[in-house]
Amino acid sequence: MLISAAKLTQFAIQVFEAAGVNSNNAKLVGEHLVEANLKGHDSHGVGMIPAYINNIVTQLLTPNADARVIRDKGAVLVIDGQHGFGQVVGRQATALGIERAKQIGVACVGSRNNHHLGRIGAYGEQCAAAGMVSVHFVNVVGHNPAVSPWGGREPRMTTNPFCVVVPRPGTWPIVLDMATSAVALGKVRVAYNKGVDVPDGALIDHEGLPTNSPKVMFERPLGSLGPFGQHKGYGLAVMCELLGGGLAGEWTAQPEHPRGHNIVNHMFMLIVDPEAFGGLSTFQHEVQEMVKYLESTTPAKGFDKVQIPGEPEQNTMAARRRDGIEIDESSWQGIMRAASRVGIMASPV
Repeated sequence: MLISAAKLTQFAIQVFEAAGVNSNNAKLVGEHLVEANLKGHDSHGVGMIPAYINNIVTQLLTPNADARVIRDKGAVLVIDGQHGFGQVVGRQATALGIERAKQIGVACVGSRNNHHLGRIGAYGEQCAAAGMVSVHFVNVVGHNPAVSPWGGREPRMTTNPFCVVVPRPGTWPIVLDMATSAVALGKVRVAYNKGVDVPDGALIDHEGLPTNSPKVMFERPLGSLGPFGQHKGYGLAVMCELLGGGLAGEWTAQPEHPRGHNIVNHMFMLIVDPEAFGGLSTFQHEVQEMVKYLESTTPAKGFDKVQIPGEPEQNTMAARRRDGIEIDESSWQGIMRAASRVGIMASPV
């Protein structure tokens, strides 16, 4: 089915408000989820509504919590999200980091105990809108691991996102935002709901053999996701686990910690004010000219042009704003079941 971004946003807000979320938080979360859909990250879009509603009902998510500073030491801020909506407490933590970076040139922010942060690029874009460069290392805990280390067949980590964003005056920023697994677990969920295969190299079955079937992540015997880029992606995933989880969150996927059905993110953010380096105009010039140089590459066979990180999302967003957002039937049924749990029976379409 196709639904407009405006209708989908309003419906998401309505569902969250019915679940007891205050109007400000409901708006922030609804807009964040739909923006993820608009940019082609359906794994982090409105398909997450059933999990969020379930976690509100089971009191794993505190929907009206705010971020709280628990340590302030110059360039270092440690912020506890108190298991509030990641889209709310994550934004609050990022705003505090931006303000500190404006004051002293750099901020290292440990944002812990956030319920699912959603699309990590949103926090990098928040930094870029303030003129900041940012780097984000994130881990995922609260439930069983889903990603096997390179060379292993048993899951030990989750999808551990990594993100870097560079601002560009007058236009959209350069955004590298990716899971360190071969694909995001949410993308496997979307494929499972649609009844389609996932790309080669993304999954292994319970025997450690490659498979394209998303069923191995949701039906026993369970398999696992693999890292992207073999040992290189695995190495980056480990750093997300140790910096996002170990340093910022003091909670990694190692088995001393509780596992259930929660979605908890810890994020280590490095936020830098380019003006602190003294050559802001030179930096902006180099970014602009390097982008032009990359785009001047003759396209390889099968490609229309060379794109820069973040450009595919911009193109997808333009198309989906024009044509609507496609939601598969299985995902929509799950969203409507979640809505009915909080008393909303009428579909927006």
